[in-house]
Amino acid sequence: MAVGKRNKQAAAKPAASPTTTLRHLWLAGLGLAAVARREALAGAGRAAGQVEALQRRVREAASDARGNVVDGIENVRGQVEPKVVQFSAEVEARLAPVLDKLGLKGQRKPRAQRKSRKPAAKSKAPAARRAPRKPAARRARKA
Repeated sequence: MAVGKRNKQAAAKPAASPTTTLRHLWLAGLGLAAVARREALAGAGRAAGQVEALQRRVREAASDARGNVVDGIENVRGQVEPKVVQFSAEVEARLAPVLDKLGLKGQRKPRAQRKSRKPAAKSKAPAARRAPRKPAARRARKA
């Protein structure tokens, strides 16, 4: 009989009511705010990490591009410089007899460099202004 008695008690006990109260809504809102704050902070951290990773990739790409450009320039310089030297030697060799005939071979002198001006000395007292110039006297015309 004990088994039957328990079943009656369980059936007599009312089930938990699924009604929503203001307290439930308040707690759900607090939980939602806490989860949203946590996710926002985590999202900001992830975004900062992605920005740093992107900056690192950009720096690496810029460094690689700079290296490629420098290598390319050195390669072109290595190819062009001997040809320029050869061309210059050919031009000088062909012009040497002409310059000898004209007597211009030894006259070429390096240019003297211009001397730079000295900056004007600063005076401590203000300079007195000069009076404006008077116009020149006019000559009388003969008629």
